[in-house]
Amino acid sequence: MELIALVAGIIIIGLVFWDVFETIVVPRPTPGRFRIAKHLTGSTWRAWRAGCVRLRSGLQRELLLGIYAPALVLILLVVWIILLVLGYGLVFFALRDQLSPPPADLGVATYFAGTSILTLGFGDVLAVGGVARIVTLTAAASGLGTVALVITYLFSLFASFQRREILVVRLGARAGAPPSAVSLLETYARIGITDQLPSLFEDWETWSAEVLDSHVAYPLLAYFRSSHDNASWVSALGAVLDSASFVLTTIRGIPRGQAELTKRVGAHFVEDIANFLDFHPVDGSGVDRDAFDEAYGRLADAGYELEDADVAWRSFERARGTYAARLGVLADYWAVSGVRWTGEKTSQLSISHERKDPAERAVGVGTAAGAERADRVSERSRDV
Repeated sequence: MELIALVAGIIIIGLVFWDVFETIVVPRPTPGRFRIAKHLTGSTWRAWRAGCVRLRSGLQRELLLGIYAPALVLILLVVWIILLVLGYGLVFFALRDQLSPPPADLGVATYFAGTSILTLGFGDVLAVGGVARIVTLTAAASGLGTVALVITYLFSLFASFQRREILVVRLGARAGAPPSAVSLLETYARIGITDQLPSLFEDWETWSAEVLDSHVAYPLLAYFRSSHDNASWVSALGAVLDSASFVLTTIRGIPRGQAELTKRVGAHFVEDIANFLDFHPVDGSGVDRDAFDEAYGRLADAGYELEDADVAWRSFERARGTYAARLGVLADYWAVSGVRWTGEKTSQLSISHERKDPAERAVGVGTAAGAERADRVSERSRDV
């Protein structure tokens, strides 16, 4: 019995240490079958999201969805501490002959483990054996170390979140809320700063690289929602990529080099995030010719010199097809605003995407029907 308790306790402690190390310390994606944080995130997000998307009040829904990520950090801390208490409790139960008075059962041993990890030191149970004393000191260091690492992790997440949101908030004044490519381009033409579009694209190229690095290293960051209504990093990136695609395929007279670089980095960002979540959508632009013609007319009215409509349409459809489907699936999964590329009218994409099981399908994005579709997508999503 003592040997079984000792082995079980060591395994539990080892799993917690490994999960804390992989989640907080290692700055890169760390998939694994025995990751506590991964399974906890996947299961709790599906349940949380399923309840929130059914709320009629959009304000209440956003409030509850916004609570999830910060709350999960605290939940992870509690789960890790509880598992450490259980693991050390099993070890102390196996070493009960080295405790004074010897614990009568596992409950008393777990109580002593809890007081050791939380450094309470009541003194009603004492470690008198050499091995038990070492384990007691290790338990105290484990508790303090885990709490310190989680606090550091939380501050790091908030710092990365704030850096991510700066350009998202700034884009709202240029492209509306939710942002759209056509609105962005119309704004730049109306106030006469179309020559600054390459600078905008350069900022978003840097943003895409930074956010990709931080969100792949710490996936929980993606669950932090913008504090502003009708804003999300998914829709903001979509608006910028659509704008770059218009510059590359439809609009004349604007330098295309930076637009090309931004589109490449942004599409790579979207692809990596989708692959990390195991989403494999079928490529597609998600827009039809009538919607493109409407956008084409608005850009012409704004004063842009445009390519031939037929040629531009075919080029734009190919360019947008490299990222639109993945952005749509991500928007559904995180229950955020879909990519509104025209501004006044939301393009309701209908994009099927394939998982590893070909029988499993989910459809596109949008804002009205997105709640129901996103619920289905979330249920099929992989734990992160």
